[in-house]
This record gives sequence, structure tokens and C-alpha cells, in this order.
Amino acid sequence: MNDLAIRTEPKDPRLAPDNIVRLHDIDWADWQRLLAMRGEHSAPRLAYLKGEVEIMSPSRSHESIKSVIGRLVETYCLEHEIPFRPLGGWTLESEPDERAVEPDECYIFGAEDASRPHLAIEVVWTSGGIDKLEIYRKLDVAEVWYWKRDVLTPYSLRTDGPDAPRYEPVAASLVLPGIDLAQLATFLDQPTAYDAIRAYRAALRGGT
Repeated sequence: MNDLAIRTEPKDPRLAPDNIVRLHDIDWADWQRLLAMRGEHSAPRLAYLKGEVEIMSPSRSHESIKSVIGRLVETYCLEHEIPFRPLGGWTLESEPDERAVEPDECYIFGAEDASRPHLAIEVVWTSGGIDKLEIYRKLDVAEVWYWKRDVLTPYSLRTDGPDAPRYEPVAASLVLPGIDLAQLATFLDQPTAYDAIRAYRAALRGGT
């Protein structure tokens, strides 16, 4: 049985939810066909976890938040001279683990390339989606940031212990040491990305 989240659209488009469709009992070959049908477009975004598929058409607010978070991450890297590669919604897959996901944003940091992003960013705008951390858990992404209700929470991948690998919430980012996520989140309500970047850059430089 497949689930379709149907919601009444609010008058203010900034409050509109994501549209989410859930599919069940989908094997890996069907998953690959879904990817091929969607093609190289950035939406809808797809996720796969052991036969469960989420097809999400992100709302305007979802897209705005994830994009501004990404631009502020890039501003931080530029101000601190940290090389970075922005990889957007790069499709990350592991057939043996029956997992695949397309982050809202993802990055590789440092001069060297890598086969997996060091950071993935996920915006939780509409509840009821698939458990993305459970997908990421075996995809070797060092850190995942979750934005939910104006708060950015970093989760770090732990590879020690009997239940490894696992994600644990941490007080501060390990892949971008020194970045203040609480501070960064305060700039997400600026009227434009231009305003957010300028204000954040001024704060990083010691301005008001």
C-alpha cells in the first residue's frame, strides 16, 4: 500500500508543507527505475530504506531554508579559508545496505576529494518523513545537520561500540570545528539570502 500526504494549501505560500508520497515493498531494481524516471532534476527528492521509498516535493520554505544554510556554510568557509566542494543533492547509495538518500545540501571539506560528503544537511519542514539518520547510518557520512523549528542540531557518526555505526547528537560540529550553529541559525530569518550572508559575514568579522 502506498501513502500520499494530501494537505490543504495555506494562503501564505511560506507556510505550505512539503508534499510527501511513501511507497512500500520496492526492491532495488524498482528504486533504480524510479531514479531513471526522475532523471537529473533536483526535485522531487528521493530516499530509500529497505524497500521503503519517500518521494518528496519540497515546499518553497524548505528550499529557501536549506539554500540559505548552505550559503552561510560557504560564507563561514570563505572567511576561515577552508576549501570546500558543494555537492547539493548528490544521490548517495549502498545496494548491500539497501539505503539511498539525496541530501538537501552536502559538502566535502579540505583540498582532497572524497567518495562521500563530510557533511549532509537536512531540513525537517514537514513531519512524517522517512528516518534519514537510519539511512545515513551506513552511508559513511561523517556528520548530518538537522534543521527543525529554527534549531540546527549536528549528529556525528560514531564507529566504535557494539551498535556501531551510529549517529549521536553533539554539542558542536566536528567537521567544521569552531562554527557556532546557534549563531548561524539566527541569520535564517533575514529577508533575503543577500541580507543573511552580509549580516553573517559581519558577525564573523566581529561586527554587530
